[in-house]
Amino acid sequence: MPGPLPGALLVADRGNDRMLLVDVHRRILWRFPTARDRDRGLRLFFDDDTFVEPGGRAIVSNEEENHTILSVNIATHRVTHLYGLPGVRGSGPGLLNTPDDAYVLSDGMLTVADAYNCRILFIRGHRIVRQIGTTGVCAHDPPRTLGAVNGDTPLPGGGVLVTEIQGSWVDEFGPTGRLRWSVQAPVSYPSDPQPLPGGRILLADYASPGAAIVMNRRGKVLWRYGPTSGWGALDHPSLAMMLPNGDVAINDDYKDRVVIVDPRKGAIVWQYGHAFMPGSGPNELNTPDGMDFVPLGRHERPLWALVHHP
Repeated sequence: MPGPLPGALLVADRGNDRMLLVDVHRRILWRFPTARDRDRGLRLFFDDDTFVEPGGRAIVSNEEENHTILSVNIATHRVTHLYGLPGVRGSGPGLLNTPDDAYVLSDGMLTVADAYNCRILFIRGHRIVRQIGTTGVCAHDPPRTLGAVNGDTPLPGGGVLVTEIQGSWVDEFGPTGRLRWSVQAPVSYPSDPQPLPGGRILLADYASPGAAIVMNRRGKVLWRYGPTSGWGALDHPSLAMMLPNGDVAINDDYKDRVVIVDPRKGAIVWQYGHAFMPGSGPNELNTPDGMDFVPLGRHERPLWALVHHP
């Protein structure tokens, strides 16, 4: 599909407690919950991130301030509880403290950055089977301890790319949890690192004014988008993601929009939502805080099964 969005974006519209799949024409192709879902008692609370699960049948959602991880069936809208106790913050069995970036891996494992318990969890069958970091010990000494974490992006081969808030650390761990490298990113608040070819990393600077950068494993900035003022400036962007056409989609959280930046032009070329105008109507968002890219087939049919992480 031509244009700045060669498919569709699945948006975690946090302030509206919903997920939307939107196309380049800003049409909504899928949503949860619908009015019928709400009548059935199905809803979200503080939906912070949404990632399509392997096989394309469901979406994993971490409800950050509800301390819970859910799975939503795309076809039936059935909701399955994966981990955490709704509304209860904790560190004991079955509990989370502000979960971020929950993914379901190809082998069925659930992984999440348990932000203020300062650990990366690997969960199977409602049980923690492995973790990186020491529960409640919040200091940068990987892999033994981590600071508060807000990113745990899966890597090919079973590793994970992690961001620690304090100190702006980016860490790469192998499939057994061994530290491969660690570097301080040249940003004030690193968020949701995404691996790119050639050992590059794309991440957001969750600040105002915020930015999206591409850096190498030594922390050198290779590309940056971050106007300091005006319509193009970002306000607490939480996730930057490279699209198949090379453009970069960015959650511009506090500006109530998702934007796409053309790196060659260094400018926004598309957006969904309106800056500082939160709403729930057509082409409106309220504090979007997560997204995923979904390819489209003929007649704009979402090809959910083609979404992979990594």
